[in-house]
Amino acid sequence: MEADLSIISLVRNASILVQIVMGLLLMVSIFSWTAIFQKWRVMKKARLAAAEFEEKFWSGGDLGALYNQITSGRFENSGMANIFEAGFKEFARLRKQQGLDNKTVLEGSQRAMRVALTRETDRLERSLPFLATVGSTSPYVGLFGTVWGIMNSFRALGNVKQATLAMVAPGIAEALVATAMGLFAAIPAVIGYNRYATDLERLVSRYETFIDEFSSILQRQAHK
Repeated sequence: MEADLSIISLVRNASILVQIVMGLLLMVSIFSWTAIFQKWRVMKKARLAAAEFEEKFWSGGDLGALYNQITSGRFENSGMANIFEAGFKEFARLRKQQGLDNKTVLEGSQRAMRVALTRETDRLERSLPFLATVGSTSPYVGLFGTVWGIMNSFRALGNVKQATLAMVAPGIAEALVATAMGLFAAIPAVIGYNRYATDLERLVSRYETFIDEFSSILQRQAHK
C-alpha cells in the first residue's frame, strides 16, 4: 500500500512539535503578508502626499496661507506638511520673542523640523523590524521542525529489523514541509523589507532636502 504523501496528509500525520512549528510559521506568514500590504498602502500614501504638498509649496503662494490650510486639515497625515507646519510654527513663535537674533530663530525652526522628521520616520518604519525578524528567523524555525521530524523518523527505524524507503519517505517528507513553510514565510518578508526600506530611505532623503530648502527660505524671511 502506497503512503499518502499529500501536503495535508503530511501535516496531519506529523509529530506534535512539528505541527506546532508549522502552525507558527503559517501564522507568521499571514501576519507578514498583512504587514506587507499595509506598508504598501502607507508608503504609497506618503509619496502621493509629499508630491501634492511640494506642488502646493512651490506654486508661489503665501506661506502663511499654506500654514493655515495645514492646520485646518488640508494636508492631514502628510509627513512633509507636518515638517513644514513644525518649522513655520516655531519660526513664527520665535520671531515674536524679543532679543533673539536671526540665527537663533532659524536654528530653533530647524530643530522643530528635525523632530517632526524623526517622528515621521518612526511612523513609516513601523512593521519593518517585524519583516526583518521574520525574514531572518523563519528559515531556522522551519529547519528546527525538519531536524526534529527527521530525528523521529530515524528513531522509529531503530525499532524495525528491515528498513525500506517506503517507511522512511513519509517521515522525511513531512519534516521537509516545515522547511518549505519557513522559506514561504521568509522570502516575501525579505523582499518586502528590502523594498520598503529602500522606499523609506528615498522618502526620508526627500524630506531632508525639503528641510534644507525651506530653511533657506526662512533665512531670507528672517533678514527682512
